[in-house]
Amino acid sequence: MLLISFVVYTIIATPDKASDLIAQWFSAISSACKWVGNQIGNLAN
Repeated sequence: MLLISFVVYTIIATPDKASDLIAQWFSAISSACKWVGNQIGNLAN
């Protein structure tokens, strides 16, 4: 609940900063998924 409140406050108070933060989160998640995929591919070989 606290995390959701923080996210909503950040989006309302500073939308530019919030959009940058969201872009960084998606980039980090994407990189992690690519790494996991590569590791699974290496195990399959």
